[in-house]
Amino acid sequence: MSNSTIQTLGIVGTGAMGRGIAQIAAQAGLTVNLFDTNAQAVAAARQYLQDTFTKLAEKGKMSAADGEAALARVKACAALEDLTACDMVLEAIVERLDVKRDLVAKLEAVVREDAVIASNTSSLSITAIAVGAKKPGRVVGYHFFNPVPLMKVVEVVDGISGDPAVGDRLMELSRRMGHTPVRCKDMPGFIVNHAGRGMNIEGLKVAQEGVAEFVDIDNIMREQAGFRMGPFELMDLTGLDVSHPVMESIYNQFYQEPRYRPSPITSLRSVGGLLGRKTGAGFYAYPNGQKQVPAAAPVPDARPASVWVSRANARGHAMTVKLLTALGVTVEAGNQPPADALIVVTPLGLDATSAALEEGLDATRVVAIDTLMPFEATKRRTLMTTPATSAAARDAAHGLFASDGVPVTVIRDSAGFVAQRVISCIVNIASDIAQQRIATPTDIDLAVHLGLGYPKGPLALGDTIGADLILEVLRNLNRLTGDMRYRPSPWLWRRAGLGLSLLTEEA
Repeated sequence: MSNSTIQTLGIVGTGAMGRGIAQIAAQAGLTVNLFDTNAQAVAAARQYLQDTFTKLAEKGKMSAADGEAALARVKACAALEDLTACDMVLEAIVERLDVKRDLVAKLEAVVREDAVIASNTSSLSITAIAVGAKKPGRVVGYHFFNPVPLMKVVEVVDGISGDPAVGDRLMELSRRMGHTPVRCKDMPGFIVNHAGRGMNIEGLKVAQEGVAEFVDIDNIMREQAGFRMGPFELMDLTGLDVSHPVMESIYNQFYQEPRYRPSPITSLRSVGGLLGRKTGAGFYAYPNGQKQVPAAAPVPDARPASVWVSRANARGHAMTVKLLTALGVTVEAGNQPPADALIVVTPLGLDATSAALEEGLDATRVVAIDTLMPFEATKRRTLMTTPATSAAARDAAHGLFASDGVPVTVIRDSAGFVAQRVISCIVNIASDIAQQRIATPTDIDLAVHLGLGYPKGPLALGDTIGADLILEVLRNLNRLTGDMRYRPSPWLWRRAGLGLSLLTEEA
């Protein structure tokens, strides 16, 4: 396979992805040959690019001359045979294996022996697409994200039959086009769609258990955990017609791995047409295209007579006492709570009921607070009640912990609250991607940070919180629920035990 620089790029398929890739390639100085089975689609794509370059010039993002030069490098093609001179052809067509294989066969009949054939597939196996090819070594995955010019990451996927030199050429091409390439093996979901399972699937599991409403889960993940969007906002943006089939596909491609088990919630809502923003209704209503958020319940005008904090979790006890002191409360010092005190517990991976039972506490006065993230680093606090907690104890705790103006969400009893569960699943799945050597730890974090917009990569997030705390949450979740979705990855428990960063590779 030639290691020559790719200068002429053919693109088959001129939808949103094809247009976006054409834009960044033309701006980077490549000659782009556009083909689509619908000739009008090619003309429309070229017009779109002309309009885009004009707008970029008007905004001062590029000169008018550069815009005209970029457009001049985009050639409309009437037939596949017009792609003969291309150094590389990228397909961005329908996600159907038979159609993609058929296209690969047709391309092999017209392109040069040393030309690269790349697929922008998001869900199909590159190895499977290359089956039947005369030269499967040159077939490679090149998965961009929508909108391509703004999403600055691209996955370079090596199929089992792939020639590593081909992937190397695409890594170099990506950088020339201003994108950050990440390299991965051909496995379901590649990196980003695989790593993204934790947020949506665990968020759905929390909702399915009746722990909290959709808006509460989103608020917690955004304002307590620091993510840009919560799982239900994200699914409304993507659309369940896209996200639910991906959930099912990855679950089945991994042979019903419990970590990726989808939820009947999205199945039912898909059938019912509640797809999200595109249909005007999803997990939220969108009258006139504007997201409608239910009004938050008022903060109760109540305070506890006294407060006692459990010492079962030394870190959580210290954090909570410090917070309560800042709120002007003197915490009861005894080993047992006084008869009239609000009892605050700080479990990791356990529910409030288990925390109360393990210490023999009066469950009617028990309220749990989530201490996974440092309080000073969050914009929301989460409280959790047992089924026996009195309304008076719940309201007194809510009033107290919201008394400095920081919003408080009160949820029903759940092993691992909300943020603990979701974050631990995100970190655990990323750890297992590393364990399976699908990609390097660095590339996993880069791909997820850029591809999903997480505040940082999942392995770095695990390091920030502490791999030992993530491990404790997962082990308690696994013990309490018996659900194998929470079993910790060997990558995680080995590094937590040795005190190593989750980004540590073996020598």
